[in-house]
Amino acid sequence: MADPRCPICERPTDPAFRPFCSRGCKDRDLLQWLGEGYRLPGRPTPPGMNPGLDSAEEGD
Repeated sequence: MADPRCPICERPTDPAFRPFCSRGCKDRDLLQWLGEGYRLPGRPTPPGMNPGLDSAEEGD
Protein backbone atom coordinates (compact mmCIF):
# COMPACT_ATOMS: atom_id res chain seq x y z
CA MET A 1 0.00 0.00 0.00
CA ALA A 2 1.31 3.46 -0.88
CA ASP A 3 2.20 6.01 1.77
CA PRO A 4 -0.67 8.42 2.48
CA ARG A 5 -0.28 11.82 0.82
CA CYS A 6 -1.41 15.28 1.87
CA PRO A 7 -4.61 16.25 -0.02
CA ILE A 8 -3.34 19.85 -0.36
CA CYS A 9 0.27 19.48 -1.60
CA GLU A 10 0.76 15.70 -2.14
CA ARG A 11 3.73 15.43 0.27
CA PRO A 12 3.82 12.47 2.70
CA THR A 13 1.55 12.98 5.70
CA ASP A 14 2.79 13.71 9.21
CA PRO A 15 1.01 11.77 11.98
CA ALA A 16 0.75 14.95 14.06
CA PHE A 17 -1.27 16.71 11.30
CA ARG A 18 -2.95 13.76 9.64
CA PRO A 19 -4.27 13.67 6.93
CA PHE A 20 -2.07 16.68 6.12
CA CYS A 21 1.71 17.03 6.00
CA SER A 22 2.02 20.17 8.12
CA ARG A 23 0.19 22.79 10.13
CA GLY A 24 0.29 25.08 7.08
CA CYS A 25 -1.66 22.64 4.89
CA LYS A 26 -4.07 21.92 7.74
CA ASP A 27 -4.72 25.67 8.15
CA ARG A 28 -5.11 26.16 4.38
CA ASP A 29 -7.81 23.48 4.37
CA LEU A 30 -9.62 25.12 7.30
CA LEU A 31 -9.52 28.50 5.54
CA GLN A 32 -11.07 26.92 2.45
CA TRP A 33 -14.01 25.73 4.58
CA LEU A 34 -14.38 29.02 6.45
CA GLY A 35 -14.15 31.08 3.26
CA GLU A 36 -16.73 28.88 1.51
CA GLY A 37 -14.10 27.57 -0.91
CA TYR A 38 -15.61 24.14 -0.40
CA ARG A 39 -19.34 23.99 -0.93
CA LEU A 40 -21.70 21.10 -0.58
CA PRO A 41 -24.61 20.98 -3.00
CA GLY A 42 -28.08 21.40 -1.59
CA ARG A 43 -31.51 22.71 -2.35
CA PRO A 44 -32.06 26.47 -2.16
CA THR A 45 -33.84 27.66 0.97
CA PRO A 46 -37.25 29.24 0.28
CA PRO A 47 -37.53 32.97 1.12
CA GLY A 48 -38.52 33.54 4.75
CA MET A 49 -36.93 30.33 6.06
CA ASN A 50 -33.77 32.16 7.25
CA PRO A 51 -34.99 35.49 8.62
CA GLY A 52 -31.52 36.70 9.64
CA LEU A 53 -29.98 35.84 6.30
CA ASP A 54 -32.91 37.10 4.20
CA SER A 55 -32.83 40.54 5.84
CA ALA A 56 -29.03 40.78 5.45
CA GLU A 57 -29.31 40.14 1.71
CA GLU A 58 -31.95 42.88 1.30
CA GLY A 59 -29.56 45.45 2.82
CA ASP A 60 -26.88 44.80 0.17
